[in-house]
Amino acid sequence: MALLPILEFPDPRLRTQAVAVDPAAVTAPAFQQLLDDMLETMYEAPGIGLAASQVDVHQRFMVIDVTEEKTRPLVFINPQITAREGEQVYQEGCLSVPGVFADVTRASRITVQAIGRDGQPFELDADGLLAVCIQHEMDHLIGKLFVDYLSPLKREMVRKKLVKAKRNAA
Repeated sequence: MALLPILEFPDPRLRTQAVAVDPAAVTAPAFQQLLDDMLETMYEAPGIGLAASQVDVHQRFMVIDVTEEKTRPLVFINPQITAREGEQVYQEGCLSVPGVFADVTRASRITVQAIGRDGQPFELDADGLLAVCIQHEMDHLIGKLFVDYLSPLKREMVRKKLVKAKRNAA
């Protein structure tokens, strides 16, 4: 397994729309290895979700594990939210926007359909943190970041802060 570099805001590649994964490719060894690498990268970061777009792979899939023990990885390939219900405000962070947290309003319950790691379709009802995480990662797949929910002024402040931090680290 290998750690993958995570793109950071304002990298323009984070705005790329992901394309659907060919279902026939899901069980291929190279794709399975990529899933393992993404999980390792997410756990090491540490994070609870990682979309392929964040590691410069612009295909519609993501990995998630919201458990404390980090023992229940979930893989969503070509995910689609088929139902949304309610509203919740959750303080979100993002591996692509390090050190920044903000309140974001999202659906409190969702139903998502996807293909699993085994190549089989599944449907999942999610609420709480899992629902937030799925919606957050799915935003990445359409080129949207959680900072897009902030006011333009706050978003620009975040951008400047991260550009300055990157410049100081170089």
